[in-house]
Amino acid sequence: MEEFLERSLQMIEQSGWLAPLFFILLHVFRQVFFVPVLLVCLLGGYLFGTFYGSIYSIVGLTLVSILFYGVIGLFPSFRQRLSRLQEKVLKGKHQLNLAQLMVLRIMPFVHFHIISFYLIKTTSSFRQYTERSFLASMPPAIVYTAFGDMIHELPLAGTIVFVIFLVLIMLALRKKETTISWDTFFQKR
Repeated sequence: MEEFLERSLQMIEQSGWLAPLFFILLHVFRQVFFVPVLLVCLLGGYLFGTFYGSIYSIVGLTLVSILFYGVIGLFPSFRQRLSRLQEKVLKGKHQLNLAQLMVLRIMPFVHFHIISFYLIKTTSSFRQYTERSFLASMPPAIVYTAFGDMIHELPLAGTIVFVIFLVLIMLALRKKETTISWDTFFQKR
């Protein structure tokens, strides 16, 4: 993985005006080499600065989400497995809103495609999925690009405090409504 990142960095630095295109393609191919989103966004901040690195990362992450949408449609058995995993984790009780998904995308231990799969299941069209994927890709691209070094170099205690902070934000942003079925409300005694 380190060798792949080193070669990619050298190629991007030497490519001149094609560097943004190669960086966006690095986002698309990073999952083949099991490179975390965090490292690629850090690389974008190092190479292009916060502003342009964030823009290129948002474009790259959105393209990855679009490719995932196409791939998941090609493999129905994989889609069913992910659906069962999601059902086990959420137990059908939780509905996450876009703000919560944005916060989850920032958390480094939450897999990028789990959020993409949740977006596929909760959107009604490809266009809506693409728009929400674009919006959900903004926070990790901006945070990892701008503050990636700070987050990456935090001591363990600082990292734990940061993760707790993100969890509290996610809980504060959840939907505050409860749906009770007719039969549950009027139970027979």
